[in-house]
Amino acid sequence: MKVVEVKLLQFVDDTLIMCDSNIQNICVVKPMLRFFEICYGFRINFFKSKISALGLDINVLKMFSEVLHCSIMNIQFVYLGLPIGGNPSKAYFWDPMITKVKKRLPTWKGKHISFVGCVCMICSVLNAIPLYYLSFFKAPPSICKKITKLQRKFLWGWDSEGRKIVWIKWDNICKSRRSNLEIRSGQQMAMERSANL
Repeated sequence: MKVVEVKLLQFVDDTLIMCDSNIQNICVVKPMLRFFEICYGFRINFFKSKISALGLDINVLKMFSEVLHCSIMNIQFVYLGLPIGGNPSKAYFWDPMITKVKKRLPTWKGKHISFVGCVCMICSVLNAIPLYYLSFFKAPPSICKKITKLQRKFLWGWDSEGRKIVWIKWDNICKSRRSNLEIRSGQQMAMERSANL
């Protein structure tokens, strides 16, 4: 009897199954998922499930999808909020992260909260979202500069009317302080993540 090696990654209600792309493995995966349903009482929705393969003929992939009753997925996809299969050295790869940060910090918030409130927003949003991406991918310098620019723009309340007065040098703001409010520029975050990897 041949042993089939199947690798699993599970996060909450998502499961990634990775195996060699051949009909024997596909025929093993479906009963394995059915067995999981019987044992744990969960129902697997095969119509929401997707299949993909690297270097496989599209007709063979279509046959596999028919066996599993699932749709075909592109190699570039989003999983747990992260783009998978793209090139992190390209600027467009980081567009979803930059857009997400911009949505969380609209300009009206910067106009109507205090300086300390802006610092708190930067620490909780503008440091957290990029750090999640940077824990998996290395950012190009242009993206680090863009993150820093967003931080500075929000802190000083820049808007369509033009640039506001900058009262403190950005380097002084980014220095560690005794309080928990510490702003880290895009470059600092990227260097810290590189040191930890």
